[in-house]
Amino acid sequence: MKVRIKRIDKSLPLPEYKTKGAAAFDLASRISVTIAPKEIIRVPLNVVIEPPEGYMVMLAARSSLHKRGLMLAHSVGIVDNDYCGDGDEYIIPLYNFTNEAVTIPRGERIVQGILKKYDKADWEEVAEMGNKTRGGLGSTGLV
Repeated sequence: MKVRIKRIDKSLPLPEYKTKGAAAFDLASRISVTIAPKEIIRVPLNVVIEPPEGYMVMLAARSSLHKRGLMLAHSVGIVDNDYCGDGDEYIIPLYNFTNEAVTIPRGERIVQGILKKYDKADWEEVAEMGNKTRGGLGSTGLV
């Protein structure tokens, strides 16, 4: 599938799939940044991507991010396919959950992106669902 992409800083490489079996491509920080303990910083990822109609980009942390003491501040990023204007650079909020400052050097791969096909719901409102109630949040497997 051909996907249009724009790099903000052309001296940094295009995102790439690191192995033949990789489902996600890696995205890197466009700048060097130091994140203080318990702080959230928005880190630019150097790309604008235009997914095909019916697709979106899902952003998730690379496993190495947690090893560094960082996590995505919003768990998973969902980027709509119409977020693709010239100024719509992907940006990810990172949270430093440690008691030490963490530095991310420019060009370090920090998140992974997946092109994901999606459907949209055509809501059909009903007065009753007609299904058995399962018991609420966290009830799976309980008697």
